[in-house]
Amino acid sequence: MYGFSGFMYVNWDVSNIIFQIGSFAFRWYALMFILSFAFGMSIFARMVKREHKPASLSDNILVPVALSTFLGARLGHFLFYEPSTFIDNFWYIFIPIENGSFSGFAGLASHGAAIGILTGLYWFSRKNKVPYLWTLDRIVITVALAGFFIRTGNLMNSEVYGRETSLPWGFIFVRAGETAPRHPSQIYEALSYLLIFVFLYLVYLKKRPPYRDGVIFSLFLILVFGARFFIEFLKEVQAGFERNMILDMGQLLSVPLVGAGVVLLWHLKRKGLTVQTEERKYRPIRRTLKVQSDENKT
Repeated sequence: MYGFSGFMYVNWDVSNIIFQIGSFAFRWYALMFILSFAFGMSIFARMVKREHKPASLSDNILVPVALSTFLGARLGHFLFYEPSTFIDNFWYIFIPIENGSFSGFAGLASHGAAIGILTGLYWFSRKNKVPYLWTLDRIVITVALAGFFIRTGNLMNSEVYGRETSLPWGFIFVRAGETAPRHPSQIYEALSYLLIFVFLYLVYLKKRPPYRDGVIFSLFLILVFGARFFIEFLKEVQAGFERNMILDMGQLLSVPLVGAGVVLLWHLKRKGLTVQTEERKYRPIRRTLKVQSDENKT
């Protein structure tokens, strides 16, 4: 940590590579991506076991979630931020090779990943004959945790950082060529998503009475994309065309998702956010029958 204009700041000069063997480099971002799926699948498997669902659900969900997440995130990035690539260099989206070498899959949009996951889970739910909202309620909990890992990966890559700041916890991202402290917005988002994960998981663990399918999903939409909307005010824009916009692309994409969460939660509230169990539902009837039986005996 070094002084800057009377303040303290963090001189962030961390390599994005964990280790390298020849031309192969294992990067922090790749590790975070792997951890997000490993923890996510483990948590979902625990949920399936806890609810006495078929174990095949946890086995069958990995491939559709992984594919839909990657395709949605990749297509979303170029659709939202670099649409000209679809015309100029379409195959680069799926096979990123520049000057004869693999350049890596730089460019993954979280909003695109969200759309991809929604699509993949719809197919999964139909194929495995489970309610769509039931699946969403459980997977979005793991998605919130994945957001924590992915933003940590962005920090290690010195990317997706914030605007210049004079606050004492500002980061100078040396490897990105920055010379002034900036908001470590990756940390802001990572911690926000970690807290949201803990909150949603506690909501899921609520036993009696259980929440109706869709409540956790609606809370996820409101909290995650609500947090994303406000943190965007501190972030550097990702594309040049955003500089003259009142709201950047990330905020414009977050607004309808927050709105969808509010509408869904309002709709569920009209039905009742919790579901009464069969035992609680029929207990008054049993008591009535017992009273009538006593009266008949007298």
